[in-house]
Amino acid sequence: MTFDSLGLAEPLVRAVRDQGYAEPTPIQLEAIPVVLRGRDVLGCAETGTGKTAAFALPILQDVSQAAPSTQPGAPRVLVLAPTRELASQIAESFCTYGRHVRARTAVVYGGVGYDAQIRKLRARVEILVATPGRLLDLIDRGDVNLGSVGTLVLDEADRMLDMGFIRDVRRILRSVPRERQTLLFSATMPAEIRALADELLEEPVEIGIARAAKPAPKVAHTAFMVERAEKCALLVHLVRDPAASRTLVFTRTKRGANRLSERLERAGMRAAAIHGNKSQAARERALAQFRSGAVRILVATDIAARGIDVDQVTHVVNFDLPVEPESYVHRIGRTGRAGASGIAWSLFERSERSHLATIERALHTRLPISDEHPFAARNR
Repeated sequence: MTFDSLGLAEPLVRAVRDQGYAEPTPIQLEAIPVVLRGRDVLGCAETGTGKTAAFALPILQDVSQAAPSTQPGAPRVLVLAPTRELASQIAESFCTYGRHVRARTAVVYGGVGYDAQIRKLRARVEILVATPGRLLDLIDRGDVNLGSVGTLVLDEADRMLDMGFIRDVRRILRSVPRERQTLLFSATMPAEIRALADELLEEPVEIGIARAAKPAPKVAHTAFMVERAEKCALLVHLVRDPAASRTLVFTRTKRGANRLSERLERAGMRAAAIHGNKSQAARERALAQFRSGAVRILVATDIAARGIDVDQVTHVVNFDLPVEPESYVHRIGRTGRAGASGIAWSLFERSERSHLATIERALHTRLPISDEHPFAARNR
């Protein structure tokens, strides 16, 4: 199956090929024809499955075939995302895939000034990607009118729920026409998200791709038991491996992320931290450095890392073992993408054996425990 066979226009197919993609992913195969037909979609999919292209490509086709927008600040497509990083990446994808068609895109999020974002909106954009808080501010200021929205996308709805944005989303929905196409994507489907979907979607087509049940097949998993006092030293030892050229490390706390990145820097590693207490500029700078290779280790908390879409992550390290098996799968999903191989390392203390066992039960597999490291003997 090719992108041509999905009903996409030639300029969009050409843009996809420009990015080196020859065949659609499973979620793209399912979603693109459905969205092109104007149906509502309830998708269970996470970052790394090709989800953004699954909704961006058919939306771009619809927008490019319609008459240009004539009213400033009145988009025809609204995409809501929980974080500034994800909103920026979605907008970038719309620009990349829409390079050969006429479709103007803008992105708005908090943490930066209003002026540049308002100037973009006044340029008569068709597609608006936004975080809920900043969008509400712009609506209250009269800079955005959602009365012309014909397509609404809620991306990573479960993360919006976790971050307390559902009330903001409901407020935004009061400004959007009832007659519209709605696409809701969520990595998990808790009862609250299912209830929201029942409220917003009209006879949706349900697409269940990449649910958090098991990691990518080409990821090699290894666990290392280590005393708490030696965890940092073990991590430094592991990431000295030249093969760990682009490593994402997960910690439980923001303070822990800062401390760990500083420790890695002192050990001569190029590292940076990303979490909710960092300024927008600092987060974007760290992510850009990680993408470019200027920084080879990015230390992140779960919420900050959600929405980070970076290709060719060689290793994912659970410096702090997650309590929930689902979090383990989300983390590990950052490597081993698109058929590539990846490495997952998990550091755990004796007291965390029960957490490891819970993860193993959920994955229906045993994680091999390695003693091939300098601190193994004293942990027996």
